[in-house]
Amino acid sequence: MPPQPVHHNDRPSKIMIQQLTPALILGIIAVYFAMLIAVSWFTGKDSSNASFFLAGRKSPWFVVAFGMIGASLSGVTFISIPGAVGAGGENQDFAYFQIVLGYLVGYAIIALVLLPIYYRLNLTSIYGYLEQRLGWHAYKTGAAFFILSRAIGSSFRLFLVAMVLQKFVMDYYGIPFWVTVVITLLLIWVYTYRGGIKTIVWTDTLQTVCMIGSVILTIMIIGQALEMDFGGLVNMVYHSEYSQMFFFKGGWNDPNNFFKQFISGALITIVMTGIDQDMMQKNLSCRSLRDAQKNMFTFSAMLAVVNLLFLALGALLYLYAANVGLEAPAQSDQLFPTIAIQHLPPAAGIIFILGIIAAAYSSADSTLTALTTSFCVDFLNFEKNNHPDAAQKRVRTRVHIGMSFLLLAIVIFFGSLNNSAVINQLFKAAGYTYGPLLGLFALAYSPTALSKRVWANG
Repeated sequence: MPPQPVHHNDRPSKIMIQQLTPALILGIIAVYFAMLIAVSWFTGKDSSNASFFLAGRKSPWFVVAFGMIGASLSGVTFISIPGAVGAGGENQDFAYFQIVLGYLVGYAIIALVLLPIYYRLNLTSIYGYLEQRLGWHAYKTGAAFFILSRAIGSSFRLFLVAMVLQKFVMDYYGIPFWVTVVITLLLIWVYTYRGGIKTIVWTDTLQTVCMIGSVILTIMIIGQALEMDFGGLVNMVYHSEYSQMFFFKGGWNDPNNFFKQFISGALITIVMTGIDQDMMQKNLSCRSLRDAQKNMFTFSAMLAVVNLLFLALGALLYLYAANVGLEAPAQSDQLFPTIAIQHLPPAAGIIFILGIIAAAYSSADSTLTALTTSFCVDFLNFEKNNHPDAAQKRVRTRVHIGMSFLLLAIVIFFGSLNNSAVINQLFKAAGYTYGPLLGLFALAYSPTALSKRVWANG
């Protein structure tokens, strides 16, 4: 017999505390960060600017490929993709996989077009390409747009996770929100300030394991609750109302139209990965162009499988809710945390917390490193001056601290707004800064770019 509906009359925070004590959750988070700091200690030995920025170009391509999965999936994605499956409207059912198929085209373009350029020019910051093709002003503009968009975007994702920790744990101890954010960023700073990208490559791998593991284990727990094996779950999802993957009949006005989503996926990938220092810095840390290309193709294939897992989890969450008589939350983003925390065994809540923390911090830590790299290389001209490495290392550490304070200020500002609609609008506005970046790179890639630069310089 399927499990009977579970009804709670208490607030979500108290429900969670009954199942998972705040002390237990903090203990799990402490162990998680202890592992990250241990990785940092091993990878940060004899660190230098070269290892901080590009890991000495010695990163194993297969480690980079696996770790990039976690960096590509934020905490927003972690809860939004499963929730969108049964919510209707855009990305309903398995329609999101059409975007994922577009991703594959975008990653192929990055591997075959952009990576050869970046490696041929031996770039540390990819915005150096703009300087060589379009001149100083385009170079500084591109780097500035990256810093603006990444600072706001990553702060938004970090804010969401900080709010979850605040609501379910820190409020219980009376700890104010700003202290929660300070502790979070301090922990990230501790395991990134020495090794930089050399450390991030390996911590991303650990975080990806936690994220994918949380999805797989949640699916297994749902299977146990529904008394079904893996084959039964696959059959259940396949024959459910949520399994439609391709949408052709609705025409261009349909938000799930295949061609619209496929093309969007390809363009999103080129913009959010190919011309984003945060994502490309890991690729540039590989030993050679060939390794970087193998990394990109392997990563894109694994990412498609992982997204399919997220979609399957979303369908199972809705099917589980219907099976036990649970009404789906009005906001689809709340489906995964609500079921994991309030209606499945405590282990599911632990797994969810671990997964969303891994998803959020895999984005935040690499962003902090990328912002530091971009500012040092693009604005402080580390590669052009002849200052000793020790002096540059001291400056880099100060920049790293400064970028941490920048993220701290933005997250606290979001918290002071206390208005989700305004915060979402700010997040969307930050996304528009990738438009000018795409325009700059498209112009730089055009055959007439060099002649335009000569003309502009007189």
